[in-house]
This record gives sequence, structure tokens and C-alpha cells, in this order.
Amino acid sequence: MPVLRVAILILLLATSACGMRAPGPAQASLIQIDGSSTLYPIAEAVAEEFQKAHRGDVRVTVGISGTGGGFKKFCRGEIAISSASRPILSPEIAACAKAGVAYIELPVAMDAVTIAVNPANTWLDAISIDELKTLWQPQAQTRVLRWNQINPSWPDAPITLFGAGADSGTFDYFTEAVVGRAKASRGDFTASEDDNLLVTGVANDINALGFFGYAYFSENRTRLRAVAVRSSEGAAAVTPSLASVMDGSYQPLSRPMFIYVNADMVRQSDDLREFLRFYLREAAALATEVGYIPLPARAYTMALANLERGKVGTVFDGHSETGISVEQLLAREAR
Repeated sequence: MPVLRVAILILLLATSACGMRAPGPAQASLIQIDGSSTLYPIAEAVAEEFQKAHRGDVRVTVGISGTGGGFKKFCRGEIAISSASRPILSPEIAACAKAGVAYIELPVAMDAVTIAVNPANTWLDAISIDELKTLWQPQAQTRVLRWNQINPSWPDAPITLFGAGADSGTFDYFTEAVVGRAKASRGDFTASEDDNLLVTGVANDINALGFFGYAYFSENRTRLRAVAVRSSEGAAAVTPSLASVMDGSYQPLSRPMFIYVNADMVRQSDDLREFLRFYLREAAALATEVGYIPLPARAYTMALANLERGKVGTVFDGHSETGISVEQLLAREAR
């Protein structure tokens, strides 16, 4: 009998070790977003509201490794959603195809890439795209260093430059719109995927000029001043705003912003599907709340229809096009 009791005790201990205990709380499902720092305020706001509504059943994380960095993870199948401040590029399309990652392209808002200076700057109210090119093109490095080298009416004072880092979609877009080729830029400037660092740099230096997403300017209006932009010499100088983006006059620095979604993950996850529906329903209100320009209501209706029918691929041709108006975007997405 003692031997039997010992055997029973061993069996009970083994059963306990194998996990036969009272069940704990269910683990929350995880949705991972990474990519554009420009789009981060919208993605973070959507994630926060969605998690509140689901009371801990779903966890959403939002990273800011830049549009290019986000696409690297996305095309390896590591994340469900890639936030992008430009359309997907040909090398990224090829990388996704090689890894078997099919994607759904969903436009979510508009942005105005904002040229900003310190409020104490008294000489720069407007700048032309040609003047920006003189300042930012690769051959300007170590040569164009003072304000009066761009315009003799501006002071003989050093220029300090701040801009998006090389993994940023804002960097790709700005260089293509201003210099004429994506990623063609001088290298002697403070670069970062963290737009708040750029804002602080410009706000602390009277001789600074920087570029970043409109929401970061809008949130820091007391610390920065937006510079009006001329699309060509002699053209009217236009200040970035909701109105100038919607009417197409702030060119070529207004642009659509997107999320790209792993199509297989959408099919396999009810939580991901519901999150994306929530994103498209709330994007207009939350984009406005954080300082971006919402798309017209029919754009979100169209995006939701594309999500529900699993429309894969991109309506762009693999490079970062500039000067796309709201109406042109809607016409493409309707194809």
C-alpha cells in the first residue's frame, strides 16, 4: 500500500507539471504596425481608440522605423500593416513578391510637407522650388552654406538644415519633388526619422530650415513658422493648409499617405479585419484631430470596399510620384 500511495502522489505531481491547472485569462491578440513617422500620429490615435473599445482583447503596437524600414519588415512578413508616406516602390514590390507577401493598398489621409523656419527668422516668408533645389541638391554639400548664396537679399548668415532620414518616405518624396530624383540630396544636414527631433532643431536655431509632415508643424505653431512655397518662379506663394491641399494649390509638396496590409493576414484574422474597418471609419476624424488633412468621405468608402473584396496590388507604378491631387488619387483608386 505505501508503494501505491507513492505512485499516486508521483502521478498527481506529474499531471500538475504538465499544466492541468485552472485556466488563466485568454492572451490578447497582437496587431503590429510599423513604418512612417509622419503617419505615426494617426496610427497611434487609431490604435489607442481601438484598444479602448476592445478592453484588452487586442493589443496594437505602432513603430516608427520610417516608410522604408517599415516596408522591409512588411515584405518579410514580420508585420501586418506598413504605414507609408509614399506609394510602395519597385524594389519593395519585388521584395514582397519574392517572399510571397500580397498586399492591399489603402489611402488614409493627405499631408503637406512643410518647410519650416524659426519664428525669429525675419527674411524668409516664401521660397521657390528652384531655391529649395539650390539648397538641397547633392552638389550644394559643403558649397551652399549661407543664406545669401541662395538669394542675395537674404542675410550673410550660416544655414542649419534639418530633414527626414534616408529610410523616411518624406525624404524620398521631398527629394523627388524638389531635386527631381528620390534620395538625391546633400548629406551635411541633421537627418532623423524622428520628426520631433527635427522640430526641436528648427525651433532652437534662428538660422535653421527644416522639412517634415504638416501635423508636426501644426502641433508646434508657437515654436515654428511655415514658409509659403512657389511651384515655379513667378507663381503665387502658397502656405500649407487644409484648403491649399484640398484645392490642389500647394504643389508639389502635398501628397497622399497610405497603409499597406498583408492580404493573407487579413483573411486569417477577424481582429485584424475589424481593426482595419475601424481605422477606415475613424481615419477622417482622427487625422483632423492630430493635424492632418482627411480624405473625402467617398475615399474611405472606396478603401473599405477594396479591403472587403481583398483588392491586392498598387495603383502606382513603383516610384514616388509627386503632385498627386486628391481627385487624381480617387480616380486611380477607383480603377
